[in-house]
Order: sequence, then structure tokens, then C-alpha cells
Amino acid sequence: MPTLTASSLVPSSFRGLPSVVWTIFAGTIVNRLGYLVTPFLVFFLAARGVTGAETSYVLGALGAGNLLGPAVGGILADRIGRRPTMLIGLIGASAAQGALFLAPGVWTMAAAALLISAAGSTVSPAAYALLADAVDSERRRRAYALFGWGVNIGTAVAGVLGGYLAARGYWLLFAVDAGSMLAYALVVALRLKDPKDAESPQEKPEETKDGIGYGVVLRDRLALLLLPLFGVQLFVYSLTEVALPLAVHDSGLSPAVYGAMAAVNAILVVALQPFVTARLARFPQLAVQGAGGTLIAGGVALTGTADGVAGYTVSVVVWSLGEVVVAGIAAGVVANLAPAHARGRYQGAFSWTWGLARFAALTLGVATYTTLGPSVLWWTALVAGTTAALATAALTARVNARTGHRLAA
Repeated sequence: MPTLTASSLVPSSFRGLPSVVWTIFAGTIVNRLGYLVTPFLVFFLAARGVTGAETSYVLGALGAGNLLGPAVGGILADRIGRRPTMLIGLIGASAAQGALFLAPGVWTMAAAALLISAAGSTVSPAAYALLADAVDSERRRRAYALFGWGVNIGTAVAGVLGGYLAARGYWLLFAVDAGSMLAYALVVALRLKDPKDAESPQEKPEETKDGIGYGVVLRDRLALLLLPLFGVQLFVYSLTEVALPLAVHDSGLSPAVYGAMAAVNAILVVALQPFVTARLARFPQLAVQGAGGTLIAGGVALTGTADGVAGYTVSVVVWSLGEVVVAGIAAGVVANLAPAHARGRYQGAFSWTWGLARFAALTLGVATYTTLGPSVLWWTALVAGTTAALATAALTARVNARTGHRLAA
């Protein structure tokens, strides 16, 4: 009878990754177990008597913070280190959660929401850069896919937990969310260390020439082509977080239904991602990204045809399959384009792109849904998402030539 060992329980896609990657994976699960406030924010604001127009101010502030945080986080990750940057973000976001719950009016709610997203979004550039420091280019997609797997393991539980807690008091959502951030901060403080020297001596002059800002990214023409295409795809995906709950609410369904949809997404990703990542690793990664992006666009567009739980479930299944397909690819491509001394800023630019996409979803997406109508939004998602996915796949040769040259050097 074969012996059951710890390594045998690890999916083959993720075996051989270093301990730093697994520590970030574990901390991410803890953090995402408490990812409760943002998905249920629309319902919380409605319970506090906030009108539809006023809700857009709070959601807009939440999105605006995602523009500020990644830019600051990328610079801090390269200047003061990955670990201190993560601690600043986690502790700051935890404090801001309490401020949002206690805020007496719409504008103070908006200010607290801005602080939550600004502080929280400083964490990802530092975490992504630390993952890139820890593994070589061949394993980065697997490391980022594992990170995403951890997000969905936590979300699978949080989706059900959030619906349960929301029915018993929204203060429970805030308490668990803030507590999980502090728990992740403890993991970072006790288990993670910054690399002593991520740059080789040959790269030191480049670091001096590039300075401390984002000029190193802005001079990279290939990165400037890829990031907007990733941004459009991220915008379409972000609609699942902001427009989907609006659609569920307008269908007369309870917050628990949206929580169940979030759980369906997370469970599918948790169950399928390790196997799909291994199977698709041998194919050109940007071509895989294009195929997955098309699935996401189609699944999001299907939301417009749903009129009950069954319809929403079908749409969630389709875009969840797309999420499984693209897991880890975009962040891995960006990491492979980056010089070692600028990994934090490249990941900051990628996270800023994500923040811009979420901001657009929270503002333009919600405005389109409420003024022009849901059907306009769903058709826009289908056309824009599919076009960006195909354009991303078309850049495969250029990205392969760039990364191949760097590996040879």
C-alpha cells in the first residue's frame, strides 16, 4: 500500500515551489477568508439608507483607492522592501475597515472606502515581487497560479460565510475582515523575509539610471502594449464583483444568493485549477490567456440572460472556467518582462492596471448599468473582452522573443 506523505497531497502543478511561495499562499487563504465587506458593500449601504446615487460615490472612492495603492506599493516594494510594504498595507486596511463601519455619513464612508482600497492594494505589488524573487521564470506562472488558488480557497468559504454573517449583522463582516488582515500581517511579520539582494552587480548601473519612479516601465513599449489589453480583460472580470450583485439585487434575490454564486466560482476554481494549470502549461501562454479571456467575456455577457438562480449559475460557471484557464499568466508575463531591480514597480504597474479596471467597473460599469441599461453593459463586456483577448494572443511572438533574449543573456 503506498505511503501517504505531505508532498503527495500537493497537486503536481505546485510541487517544488519554495517555502516563501507556500507562506504567501497560506497567508492569502487566511486573508481571503475575511474578504467579506466589499462583495456585500452594496447591501450594507442599502441597509444604512444610502441611495443608489450616493452608493456610486462610495463605490467610486473604493475604486479610486485601487489607483493610488498599487502605484505607491510598487515603489515602496523596490525601495523599503517587500515585507515592510505588505505590513503597512495590511495594518492600514484593517484600521480603515473599522472606520467605514463607524462612518456617520456618505462622505465619511467614501473616505474610509478610499483608505481601505488604497492601503489594501499596496500589498499585491510587494507580494507579487516577492514571488518573482523566489522562483525562476519557468516557475512563475505556477507560483502566481498557486497564489490565485489560495485566493479562491479562502473565497469559497467566505462566500458562504458572508451570506450567513450578513443576515445576522453587518458588523460581523467588518470584524472578520479586519481580523483576517491582522492575521495575515502576523504571518508576514513572523515567516517572511526580504531577499538580501535581488539584483546582480551588472544590474546596479541600470537601477541608478532608472531612478525610483515608473520611468522604467513607461519606456518599455511591450509592457505598454500588454498592460492596457490586460486592463480591458480585468475590467470585464471586475464586473462579476460589482455588476453581478446589482443584477442579483434587481432580480429580487437575497444577498445569500450572491454569496452562493461567489462560492460556486471559488469551488470551481479550487477544484479545477491545479489540473488545468498543469495541462495548459505546454501551450503558448498568451494564446491560453486569449482563450480564457474570451470565456470570461462570454460568461459575463450571459449574466444579461439570467432571470433566476439557474441562469446566474450558468453564467458563473462559464466565466469561472475562463478564470481557471488564465490563472497566473498575466502576472507571470509581467514578472518575466521586468528587470530584477524593478520587479516591484512592474508589479505595481500591473496592480495599478487592475485597480484602474476595478475603478472603471465601479464607476463606468455601474453608471452604464443604471443609466443606459444592463443590456448595454453586457454587450460592451462581450465585445471589449473578446477583442482584447484576441489582441493579447497576437503578441505571443514578441513576448517570447523578449523573454528568450533575456534568458539567453
